Amino acid sequence: MRVIGGRCRGMRLQSVPGTTTRPTTDRVKESLFNILAPWLADARVLDLFAGTGALGIEALSRGAREAVFVERDPKALRVLRANLRHTKLEELADVRAGDVARELVRLGRQGRSFDLVFMDPPYRQGLAPPTLVSLAENGLVAPDGWVVVEHDGREEMPERAANLAKVRTVRYGDTVLAFYRPAPATGQTTADDKSAAA
Repeated sequence: MRVIGGRCRGMRLQSVPGTTTRPTTDRVKESLFNILAPWLADARVLDLFAGTGALGIEALSRGAREAVFVERDPKALRVLRANLRHTKLEELADVRAGDVARELVRLGRQGRSFDLVFMDPPYRQGLAPPTLVSLAENGLVAPDGWVVVEHDGREEMPERAANLAKVRTVRYGDTVLAFYRPAPATGQTTADDKSAAA
C-alpha cells in the first residue's frame, strides 16, 4: 500500500496486521482521487473508520488543508499514527480514538464542517446509512461538500439520507463507491452534481 499522488507520492504505508481492516486498493483509490481532484486543494477532510489512514493521507498529500481521522481499533490507531509520522503529515492531522457515532456528535458541537468525508465502514454491518444521517444532522458536510462511501457490492446504499443525496455510483469488482452531496434547498440539481453524475 502506498501514497499514489501529491507530495508524498510513492511513500509506502503500513497495513494493520490481521483481517480486522480492509485497505482500499490502489486502483480504487486512484480512481476516487481522480474524480475528486477539482475539490482537493485546501479541503477540510474527515476520514471515518479510518483504519490505516490511507484515504485521509492521500488527500493531505494532494493538497488538502487538514484531516480529522476517526478510528477506535487500537492496532489500527498505532498504524495510522505511524503512517502520519512516516509521511510527515502529523501537523495537518487530528486523530480521534473512539466510536464514529459519538465523535460525529462531538464534531457537530464544535461547529466543524468538512469539504470531503470518506467513509469505509466494516462491510455488511449496516453502519453506513445511520452514519450518513448523523453527518447530515450534525451539520458536518459543507454546502458544496462530498461524502464518499466505500461498500460491498451486495450492500444497498440509500438514494437519500437526510439532506444527503446520492449523485454517483462507481463499481470496481465487488467494491462500490457511492458519492453523496447535500441536496440543494430548491430540490434542483447543481451544475457540479450534473458533472459528477455524468
